[in-house]
Amino acid sequence: QVQLVESGGGLVQAGGSLRLSCAASGSIFSDRAMGWYRQAPGKQRELVARITSNGMTNYAESVKGRFTISRDNAKNTLYLQMNSLKPEDTAVYYCNFVYVGNAWGRGTQVTVSS
Repeated sequence: QVQLVESGGGLVQAGGSLRLSCAASGSIFSDRAMGWYRQAPGKQRELVARITSNGMTNYAESVKGRFTISRDNAKNTLYLQMNSLKPEDTAVYYCNFVYVGNAWGRGTQVTVSS
């Protein structure tokens, strides 16, 4: 059974940066598209960035130009570099498989203060 563990969240001032990590165990994800999702209070979970097995990336308009998704298949790890953070980015961030997203972890809290 695959498990995904997110880490790297925290409290940061607006304009700052964070680097989130998602470590996968129990399975190799090198051939699967992965995504970062977030859920803010009172809102639905949304996909903010994804990366395919071929390395193609897509971003939600709200984070485009500020966030960068990457993966290290040798380490079975997914990353999200978050720059120029805004208070609107405050949410719990999750990683998951894009097409069969049934491996939700606990997520990691990102809080951006103004």
